[in-house]
Parts: sequence; C-alpha cells; structure tokens
Amino acid sequence: MSGPFEALSVETLAARLGRTAALTSRIGENASAWKVREVGDGNLNLVFIVEGEKGAAVVKQALPYVRLVGDSWPLPLKRSFFEYHALTRQQARAPGSVPEIYHFDEGQALIVMEYLSPHVILRKALIEGRQLPNIATDIGLFMARTLFRGSDLSMPTKERKADLALFADNVELCDITENLVFSDPYFDAKMNRHTSPQLDGLVAELRADRDLKVEAQRMKHLFAANAETLLHGDLHSGSIMVTEAETRMIDPEFAFYGPMAFDVGMLLANFWMAFFSQRGHEHDGDRATTRVYLIDVIVDTWSIFRKEFSHLWRTERTGILYQKSLFEDQGDQLGAEQALEQMLHSIWTDMLGFAGIEIHRRILGLAHNADFETIADQDLRANCEAKVLKFGRQLVVNRRQIHSIEEVNALAILMEKGTIS
Repeated sequence: MSGPFEALSVETLAARLGRTAALTSRIGENASAWKVREVGDGNLNLVFIVEGEKGAAVVKQALPYVRLVGDSWPLPLKRSFFEYHALTRQQARAPGSVPEIYHFDEGQALIVMEYLSPHVILRKALIEGRQLPNIATDIGLFMARTLFRGSDLSMPTKERKADLALFADNVELCDITENLVFSDPYFDAKMNRHTSPQLDGLVAELRADRDLKVEAQRMKHLFAANAETLLHGDLHSGSIMVTEAETRMIDPEFAFYGPMAFDVGMLLANFWMAFFSQRGHEHDGDRATTRVYLIDVIVDTWSIFRKEFSHLWRTERTGILYQKSLFEDQGDQLGAEQALEQMLHSIWTDMLGFAGIEIHRRILGLAHNADFETIADQDLRANCEAKVLKFGRQLVVNRRQIHSIEEVNALAILMEKGTIS
C-alpha cells in the first residue's frame, strides 16, 4: 500500500488493502465482499476487524496523535514499528502468547494480525465476574519468559545492545509513561481527573504526602535508568485477551528496555484494582467468590512467575550476567541460588512500588480503568477507589517492609472490608 500516510476508515479499508496478499490469502480475494468494522476502544489507535468468505483478520493502524485527546497531542507513527518488533520478539520468547503477525506496513503504520475469537478483553471478563482458570499460569509464564529471555541473563550481549538501541528510539511513548504514570497523578496536572467531589480530600492528602512523592520519583528514576530487559510496557488487564482455555497478550507499543519489575507490578496492580472494584458490580449478585478468585490469581501469578524465572535461571542463563563459569562450573550451586534469590527479592520490592503507582495513575490521572468507571453510583465508585488509593500508597511507601504476596493480600482484604483504612 505505502505512499503518504492516510488514516484508514471503514469505507476505505477494502479498497486500500484489497490487493494485500497477506490479507486476501486469509480472508478472501473479493475485497468488495469484505465486512469491515471499527472496534478500537483504546486511547491511541484505529483497530478494524475485517471478515471475508475465508476468514477474518485484524488491521491496527497508528494515528499521528493520541486518539483519546485528539490532534492537539501529536504522536509519532513509528510506535507501530516498535509494536511490530515487540510482538515478533515476544512470539519467539513465549511462543503462542501473542497474536500471529501477517503483514506490517511501516509507511502506513499498520499491522495485519490474527483475529482472536471468541476471545474477550480480560478486564471486561473480570468486571462481569468471570473466573477464568488459566490466566495466572499463562500470564506468569509470559512475564517470566519474555523478561528473562530479553535480558543480559540470556541474550548474546551484541544482540541485546542492538535491541536496546533500537527500542531506545521509542521516546514519545516512554515520555507518556514517565509523565502520566509517575508524575501527573501527584500534582494538579492539566489532564488529570478523579471522582469529584467525593475524592477531593483524599487526593489533596496524597498530593501533599512527601514520603509518597519521594518514593514515586524513586520508582520513576528506576524506570528511566534501569534498562534490564525488553518490557511489554503496558501490561494490564486491557492488554490481554482471553477465553476459558487461552490467554494472549496484545498492544505492546510501549515496549522499551526497562526494569523487569515494571511489567509484573503493572499487571498485578490491575488484579488488585479488579479486586477492590467488585463491590461496585454487585447489582447482579454477591461477588465474594470473585474476590476470593482474584486473590488466588494474584498469588498464583506471582508464584508461577517466580518458579518459571528460577527454572530459566538454572537452565538458560547464557548471557553475560551471573555466568555459570563463576558458580556452577566451580561446583558452587549455592552461589548461583544466592544470586537468584537476591534478584527475585529486588524484583519483588520494585514490583510493589510500580503496582502502587499504577493504581494511583488509573484513578487520579488521565487514563482510567473501566473496573471503576463502569460503576454508575459515584458514591459507591469513590468508596471503592478511596480504599485502593490508600492500599496503593501502602505498597509504594512501605514496599521494603512487605515480605510476601500473602501479606499484601491480607492487607488488601482488610482494607477492602473497611476493617482498616
């Protein structure tokens, strides 16, 4: 297709992509018979489902601005380039965990990929109270495999440094994270919003909390300076599609090299937010069993991540860090295990900090979660949000004194019940 960039539409897509072999070979050559619908409900991009007599595919196209805000906030089209390269690496490192890529057109900033059906967005499923059996295993394995295999623990150093240089150019999307996630929630930034007036007092209290702001900036420093591994960069329950049997990660356009704990913290934060939001969705019945399910998912996700990361450490540690020549090859298995425990402890502590900040930005910043936004009763919504905001503060400020996932979940259960505040 190429040529000057032009945004697709439902009306123009078939004519413009009707000769793209990667598409016609999968959905049918008669483009005039294609059914096209626009389904993008995210903050940044156009997303179309295209169906023909042979099948269906997804066409995702970046726009030269932030869709949520409009053309007053320009954004480079090159983010689709980073998404494409992230997906190819994720597929290699965690096979079957992302959609298959059929075609990439850098000039038009579009990716043609597998249509996932009957998958639904994980966040939507959790709002509905669905209890999916495989998400903890699938997501825990995905995080461990992509984070380990994209780092100096595994990759040849020349290859990893080339990758680091490539993804370092994803400047504008990193800038969004650095500002919207780590700074804007903690002052009266222009695009912030929150449930008002119910949360006004608590918001003022958090923004005046010196300890919280210092720790938030410590986490921002870590995010900006610690290029450990290739991250998904936006791994939350809205970036995961699920069925009862399968879990796929999508939308890694924020991919860049950063701290391993970031993806893990962002993901678990979204499970904790789902947990705290459940009372707002009890119009269709009590959600006590859903809350228990979510606590179990959090425990299992962290446990599976830790177990798989440890397995990869013992079997695939072929990079320049913690070389086996220093440990196992000298008969010092305990030394290798000591180094592993120190790394897992570092990931654990940092994960808690990133999780707390993700909670705050989703309630106080620009981009909010449907977990809370779909609670129509504003007083009820604010009650749920206030509890999780306080929980997030505990994670950020006290992360070095928290020693287990069970300890965190016990705190969450008490705070959600209102036993402590």
